Amino acid sequence: MANVKFFFAITLICFKFSALNAQNTNKLYQNDVIHVGAERLTTYLPLLKNKNVGMVVNQTSIIERTQTSIVDTLLRLGITIKKIFAPEHGFRGKADAGEHIENTVDAKTGVPIVSIYGKKHAPNETDLKNIDVLVFDIQDVGVRFYTYISTLEYLMAACAQYQKPLIILDRPNPNGHYVDGAVLNKTYKSFIGMQSIPIVYGMTIGEYATMLNGEKWLADNAKCDLTVITCENYSHTSFYKLPVNPSPNLPNMKAIYLYPSLCFFEGTDVSCGRGTNKQFQIYGSPNIKPSKASFTFTPRPNEGAKDPYLNGKLCYGKDLSTLTITQLQRMKKIDMSFLIAAYTHYTPKDSFFLKSNFFEKLAGTDNLRQQIKDKKCEKDIKKSEQKGIEDFKKIRKKYLLYPDFK
Repeated sequence: MANVKFFFAITLICFKFSALNAQNTNKLYQNDVIHVGAERLTTYLPLLKNKNVGMVVNQTSIIERTQTSIVDTLLRLGITIKKIFAPEHGFRGKADAGEHIENTVDAKTGVPIVSIYGKKHAPNETDLKNIDVLVFDIQDVGVRFYTYISTLEYLMAACAQYQKPLIILDRPNPNGHYVDGAVLNKTYKSFIGMQSIPIVYGMTIGEYATMLNGEKWLADNAKCDLTVITCENYSHTSFYKLPVNPSPNLPNMKAIYLYPSLCFFEGTDVSCGRGTNKQFQIYGSPNIKPSKASFTFTPRPNEGAKDPYLNGKLCYGKDLSTLTITQLQRMKKIDMSFLIAAYTHYTPKDSFFLKSNFFEKLAGTDNLRQQIKDKKCEKDIKKSEQKGIEDFKKIRKKYLLYPDFK
């Protein structure tokens, strides 16, 4: 009888999700036919039953459009969750970018939360002592400097070291329909870029994990015991609207599509909208020469940006939120024109790039800074990156789990 109730609950959850999903009639996205890994309960629940489970999850780890956490769902189905491991922004996704996350206990479920963003980047032997299997279910945005793939790499290395199997519940990559940007030079390796991949790498979390294993890119050439629960009806030509914001400063799909192009500004004296309601949809600085066409804004503290860059200063720049979703989907590239235009109209030029090498860490190379200073056009910049992109695509192709774009 217990098993009957168990599988009846699974069926009911899947039915409720399908009914909610069918209501999505937005033709810009294929959410009505795509089923993410987390929804495929009957596929992975047998792998968790009677096991002590550790979950690497955040606010995006949902099964239903009702915002029901996968943690809540699995607990309700009788799965034993011993620990939650929290990445950047925390389990509930409220912390600022770069803000250290502390160990705590989830008030709703009583499950201990162990931070893997701050003092350490992965669970240690003590953290994993009573864990039989780990589950990774986090919505990524497919950009090298978005830190969840770094968390994934550290986690896979820990699983390999301590002989713990890892299950990835795969999700679509909203920027998975193209590959672009400079390939990382290992000189600039950091937590915002650990592998020699382009800025936009066109892979899901599951595909990327398979590549880390297959190319022996984990520390000490280790190999993780990996299972990927794939998405159904997804391809790299699909457009998927994220049902939950992946982090506080990516509030909508326009920001997610523009993020690869605008995040370069984090290494400059230009705001990309943190501290406004148009994060990663605008850019500007007090030192950009104003014109009649200038968009003005003043960053102020808000959720996700307690002390935003250029806080309280009037900025002159451009509003890109006027671009349509269709325009952004068709762009299929990192648009360097924003960075070029900002530098062109900024004075004094020697103050444009921050004194740190954070710009190089974002770009993955020291070439781009010099190219911008030398007033190279976008076409020339793209040309200089092309060989690295094509070499990476040959590696990428080996690990794709879904039909590719052309």
